Amino acid sequence: MEIIDKAANSANETVDKVASATNQAAEALGKKGEQLKNAEQQLIEDCRVYVRDNPITSVGIAVAAGFLLSRVVSGR
Repeated sequence: MEIIDKAANSANETVDKVASATNQAAEALGKKGEQLKNAEQQLIEDCRVYVRDNPITSVGIAVAAGFLLSRVVSGR
């Protein structure tokens, strides 16, 4: 019985360690996800400001990007 109790205790400790590591990883991923979301929002806002400040240049960039994308998609 003593050996079984030691094995059970050891298994419980291992499970607790794995659960703790999993929780830490989940928290780290949550923080990184939040950072990425904030970076995305900042990028979108920067693009809006650029387009508002430089409308003609923005249209030119959009036309050039559309032309290049159509060339890539059409396979020529």
